[in-house]
Amino acid sequence: MHIETIRLRNFKVFRDFEVVDLPRLAIFVGANGTGKTTLFDVFGFLKDALGNNVETAIRKRGGFKEVVTRGHEQESIDIEIQFRIELTGADRLVTYRLEIVEDKGRAIVQREVLRYKRGRYGSPYHFLDFARGSGYAVTNEEDFNKTEEELDREEQTLDNDSILAIKGVGQFQRFKAASAFRELIENWHISDFHIMAARQRVESGVAEHLSETGDNLPLVTQFIFEHHKPVFEEVIRKMKARVPGIEEVSAEETIDGHVVLRFKDGSFKDPFISRYVSDGTLKMFAYLILLHDPDPHALLCIEEPENQLYPSLMPDLIEELRIYAKKGRGGQVFVSSHSPDVLNQARLDETFWLTKLQGCSVVHHAADDEQLKALVEEGEQLGYLWRQGLIPGIDPAP
Repeated sequence: MHIETIRLRNFKVFRDFEVVDLPRLAIFVGANGTGKTTLFDVFGFLKDALGNNVETAIRKRGGFKEVVTRGHEQESIDIEIQFRIELTGADRLVTYRLEIVEDKGRAIVQREVLRYKRGRYGSPYHFLDFARGSGYAVTNEEDFNKTEEELDREEQTLDNDSILAIKGVGQFQRFKAASAFRELIENWHISDFHIMAARQRVESGVAEHLSETGDNLPLVTQFIFEHHKPVFEEVIRKMKARVPGIEEVSAEETIDGHVVLRFKDGSFKDPFISRYVSDGTLKMFAYLILLHDPDPHALLCIEEPENQLYPSLMPDLIEELRIYAKKGRGGQVFVSSHSPDVLNQARLDETFWLTKLQGCSVVHHAADDEQLKALVEEGEQLGYLWRQGLIPGIDPAP
């Protein structure tokens, strides 16, 4: 699955926002407050709405008036995502659209549509269409040769008008597009790594995926070591190449039922526990564990990966992200950053920057800027161009 376009209307700072031609690795830069974290929260919002309902997801963010763009409280919050997925033996562009309004103090789903075209021309077919708690889903979407009138529609009524239709119908494999989009949202992962959380020992248990903060790093390390030994050996090989002195990393159980990480430095006989290794060493190890997950996330968002890492590690880290994002290996990767060192490793098509216009966020694609294209073709790097003030509007006005 590959997200190509995101359209937002009245979602916080995104009054009328559209980002198109998203590559498998997309790097978003911009000043504080321009909307990078809010963009990632679109997927967090959908995940919360899917796990509970729209009303719960809205309340978690302070209520409808805190989520809707200021001055547009009487309008709907619209989220539209276009993604490519293989359906019925072909690569197809699917659109999911969600409209949310406030009705008698409650956030409800005004409209929810899942549609895609069955050919290059013509109107898209709605394979899921719900409004205020009732609607239909097509059960024979694989019959692409049939006319729209011949498609089998299953009418359904949800328990209430705040529940997403994809929460229900997406559980059934016969609704292929809905099921695929539901899986994308459920497996979405944001990495906001906290060094202090990752340093702590944890109670013995099992964890297959790294948590948002990295506080279960010892358990995931232990799981990969025990169940995916070749993957773990690859992680250690890369750690040795990138962190001077590191010979081995292990997750060991203590006598009181906890698990701690130990790092072996070749210059010393005894290993150090994670509490006493450098921030950068621990963070690089955590990223390698995350990016070598045997069951990778469909969409991975990483906030400010440059923190605590030495600048010379940026080329290796960005290349690891590209490998993860390759079709057939992992999922799509979105990165937010404030670092010119990160941008120096980015390609034009991978780079987007956010600015503010009359209080609302606007996105720009480096591949669309003729001056940047010309300079990069001459050998310049985007991070250096940023430092020289040649990326239009990226720095806040004094």
